[in-house]
Amino acid sequence: MPPGVRGLVRAGLVRENYRGEQLAFPLGAILVTAALVTLAPLAVLDDRAGLDLLDPGLRRWIVYLIGIAFLGLLDDSLGLGASPDTPRGWRGHAAALTRGELSTGAVKALGALALAAYVVAGTGNEWLGYIRDVALLILATNLFNLFDLRGGRVEKALFTLLVCFCLFGWTLVPIELLGVFVGPFVVSIAFTLRDRAMLGDTGSNLAGAIAGVWMLTELDETGRLIALGVVAAITVFGEFRSISKTIDEIPPLRFIDSLGRAK
Repeated sequence: MPPGVRGLVRAGLVRENYRGEQLAFPLGAILVTAALVTLAPLAVLDDRAGLDLLDPGLRRWIVYLIGIAFLGLLDDSLGLGASPDTPRGWRGHAAALTRGELSTGAVKALGALALAAYVVAGTGNEWLGYIRDVALLILATNLFNLFDLRGGRVEKALFTLLVCFCLFGWTLVPIELLGVFVGPFVVSIAFTLRDRAMLGDTGSNLAGAIAGVWMLTELDETGRLIALGVVAAITVFGEFRSISKTIDEIPPLRFIDSLGRAK
């Protein structure tokens, strides 16, 4: 991770944060690289040495994770960044499409829909169940992008969700399934909290994709329906209100959000 951050800065790949500081960007690209570098020896040992290091379910979900990371990188690389003309949120991208403009955000949304429809297929769900799971996966992926306005917020949300699944389900399956992609976030938070790098859509969407996969694999049908309602409600809220401002107005959330962050 440290060489990757230095490499981004040397290459001039930086972006201004909310404080006006130039930070390495997008750190998410380094996260994906770290995960794949780790996956290489694990895959060989898992198959050739029979060490059972990787959950077989990873073969199914890795298509979505890598695809979403690529779409996020596309948005980070070709998008207009902080330009005031950049379409934002679902409404902004929909409006751009009606004007005949195809923003990178819209491309990302369409790509996410295609990937989600693909990986959810073959589960034996009826139509309503299939639509519910596709919607949950897409909305969870997008939700973490809404959190990525302050350093460390995405990682804290991801780790909180992981702890909840592991404790309430009394299981380590979420870690066994996607640990190779979660591990880099344990390191990245040291850079985002200290305002040395920003995840970008590459990292925040990857975190959201991980969260969405956990929801599909760890929750029963009722749980997934409830999760869809919660995620949809937060998404709609984020379209009309500032999530950062809301967090700042609620003392417990403000305290958790500020933990470890550079002042």
